[in-house]
Amino acid sequence: MGAAFFYHLTRNPLEQTLPLLLTKAREAGWRIAVRGREPARMAWLDDRLWLGPEDAFLPHGLAGGPHDRAQPILLTTGAAGNDPACLMAVDGADVAPEEVARMERVCILFDGNDKAALNRARAQWKALTEAGCAAQYWSEESGRWEKKAEKG
Repeated sequence: MGAAFFYHLTRNPLEQTLPLLLTKAREAGWRIAVRGREPARMAWLDDRLWLGPEDAFLPHGLAGGPHDRAQPILLTTGAAGNDPACLMAVDGADVAPEEVARMERVCILFDGNDKAALNRARAQWKALTEAGCAAQYWSEESGRWEKKAEKG
């Protein structure tokens, strides 16, 4: 059974934090799905990942292509079509307790400077932990990532 890791972004934006977490997940040997809510935002993240440093390129694709199943990292707004071991939810994308149980890890990244995003993450924490999912809350407020809470 996996766990949900909540990443409270306060110092660095999503486009800087996401590649770091994707790299760690790939180093663990995992396939990853990055789930968002808006296709345009996922296309924007796709562009950001292509613009990263050449020596740190993260092979990925946008959902809807002919090779979704083969993608090591698949950006999507729906179900993960690449059989991921890790799901990274951004922009308040939905995460079901069953997904947390099935995967090695689910990461929920949220902008701590956005009140709506903060409230959405709190609601997700409550829903997932009440459903019996293990969860950890990580904050970068001090300048480095620190675990602030754990449940389950």
